[in-house]
Order: sequence, then structure tokens, then C-alpha cells
Amino acid sequence: MSTPPNQPALKLQLSVFMFLQYFIWGAWYVSMGTYLFATLKFDGAQIGLAYGAFAIGAMISPFLVGLIADRFFASEKILCGLGIASGVVMCLLPRCATFASFYPMLILYCALYVPTLALGNSLSLTHLANAKADFPRVKMLSAVGWIAGLFGVGSIASAESPTQFYIAGAASIAFGLFSLVLPHTPPTKTGANVSLGEILGLDALALLKKPSFAIFIVCMFLICIPLYFYFVNLGVYLTQLKWTSMLEKTSLAQVSDVIFFLLLPIFLSKFGYKVTIFLGIACWVARYFALGFSADGGAAQTALIFVAILLHGACYDFLFIAGQLYVDEEANERIRGAAQGLIAFILWGIGGFAGTYVAGKVLAAHALAAPTAAGIAHDWKSIWFTPAWGALAVLVVFVIFFRNPSKAADERP
Repeated sequence: MSTPPNQPALKLQLSVFMFLQYFIWGAWYVSMGTYLFATLKFDGAQIGLAYGAFAIGAMISPFLVGLIADRFFASEKILCGLGIASGVVMCLLPRCATFASFYPMLILYCALYVPTLALGNSLSLTHLANAKADFPRVKMLSAVGWIAGLFGVGSIASAESPTQFYIAGAASIAFGLFSLVLPHTPPTKTGANVSLGEILGLDALALLKKPSFAIFIVCMFLICIPLYFYFVNLGVYLTQLKWTSMLEKTSLAQVSDVIFFLLLPIFLSKFGYKVTIFLGIACWVARYFALGFSADGGAAQTALIFVAILLHGACYDFLFIAGQLYVDEEANERIRGAAQGLIAFILWGIGGFAGTYVAGKVLAAHALAAPTAAGIAHDWKSIWFTPAWGALAVLVVFVIFFRNPSKAADERP
């Protein structure tokens, strides 16, 4: 029987792990749209497809995690291999100057990187003695890592530079090597037969028999369509507005993320899931209307954009984190993992692919025949109002049909 890891040392290791993991993501995800638009001259539809590569990685991830990690190799060794391999692929991306070469390489990278998110969470929850209290504190370092990734790229190069991929690639290799110091986490199903349904989390589909859970899943998928407009289009928008220090300024979103992460337990305890998730969707509505009005906002333009950036914590934590906790509460012990896999597949997989695809299509459809004298190449007011009205429609459906789970109602004071 293995000796339980020293908890203070473990928390430090996991904190560094989360920092590195999200440093990688933050170093390229926000700035890639600017690089593709300004440097490689990709059109809006191509940029949307490029961001959809992450969703393809999320759809492939359950196979890698369910088949390989659970049956054949220790988690820390898989994390090492995925980190190094994805780092090498990331460093090859700047060599790809056409969409036909860049897009497949990016899909390959995402297929290698995305599984580290689920594996890292699973490893952490396995070894933390008090996961419910300690995991959020460890996970908070992910927001710090994202900020550091943005600042790292912004201080060394611009968003238009391919340097962002080299920074992310080097960090990924360091991440892979660091994974080897994590506690040994052997496969849990060595020699066991794992069904396709178990790998994909299909056992959790039984939860759809509950009307409120079904409404929740539908709303989560639908909100992903307007949601990804922010990630796909914000970098292009700010580039056309000629914002300086763009990456550093957008990192305020992660500062907001830390604050609202601390507020989330208070809101859930006081108001329950329906009100908290309602506020999360409502903040997405407010974020897009703020961006829409900023397009011709005059003197208020910068302030409106900062409002949209600072709403990120409420948008993300009150919707996604609260949603994951709701799923965990609705599921029993037998299907808890499958239920989390199902919601991740919807949010980051099919929802992410649909959202990035639509966002790219809308961006391309609203390209101006010729840029304005100020260098604006798109009808940004129409672009931002599209997800604003979409998110508002989802909000109405959620308010009318969703009901708080009875267990949560019974447990609240």
C-alpha cells in the first residue's frame, strides 16, 4: 500500500502544475485570433474553424482519458508525454502559413493538450485529502497562470507575432517534465473491459429523464453558441481599434475570475442554483450588449469594453463552475464521473465547435467592403448584438423551465 502524499507539499506541486497548465493556454488562446487575422490574413470563417480545433480536441479527449489513462499508464506519465508532445507540435505551428497546413496541426495540438485538463483534475481529486476544500484553492492558480501567459507574451512580443507559440511550446515541455514529480497515480481499470458508453459518459444520459436537468443541458449547449463570440472575435476587434498592451488589459478578465470564484459559494448558499446560473447567463447578455454599444460608443467606448472584460468572472464562474457543481449534485456516485464527462463534452466539445463555427461565420458575413478611415474592417455592432440577443433568448428559456434541484433546496438553510 502506497504512502499518502504529504499534503502541504502536494498542494504546492498541484498549484505549480495548474499554473503551468493554464500559462500554456493563456499564452496563445486569446492572441491567436489576432495572429491569424493580421499576420496570416485568414478570413473570419477560417478563424472560427481554428478556434473550433479546441472543441475537436475536447471531443477526442474522452477516448484518450477513458481508454489509455484508465487502463494502461499512470496519469503522471501520460501527462508528461502529452505535455512534451504538444509542446513540440506547438513549436511547429509558426511554420504553417496556410490554413490547409495550420488547421490540421492545431487540431493535433489540441488533441494532445485538452486531455491534460481532465487528467490533471482527476489526479488532484484522487490525492487531495480534503478535495472539496483544497481543490478550489489549488485550481485558483490556473487563473494566475492564464494572466502570466498573457503578460508573458505581451512583454516579449505582440499578439501578431508567432513568438506566442514558441512561448507556449516551451512552457508545455516544462509542464510535461514537471508532471513527473506528481504523486504516482496508476491506472484504475487495468485488465478491465471498458465499454464505449462508459468512455463517452453515456451512462449519464439517464439524468435527462429529469425535466430540469434536460433543460439545463439544452441551455448549456445553446449558450455555447453566443459564448464563443467573445473568444473568437475579441482579439480581432481590439486589434482594429488599435489597442496597445491588449493582452495585459484583457488579463483583467482572470482577475475578475478569481474574485467571483471566491463569491460563488456565497451565492450558491444564499440563492441556489437557479438564481446563480441565471446571473451567469445574464452577465453574458450584458457583456455582449456592452461590446455592441462600444462599437459606436464614442468617449464611452473604452469603458464599455472594460465592463465586458471585467464581467468575465461572473460569466464563467456563475455559469460553468456552478453548472458543474449542479451536475455533481444531481448525479449519484455511480455515474458522477460520467455526468462530468457529459457536461464537458457538451461545453467544450460539440458546444464549443458549434459556437466557434457560428462566430467565425458571423464575423465573415459582416466584413465591410472596404475598411473605414480608422481601420475598422467589420460591422462590429451587428457582430456583438448577434450573441447578445442569442444569450437573451437562452436566458428566457432557462428562467421559464429550469427548477432548482430538490436536494439543494432541502440543504440550504
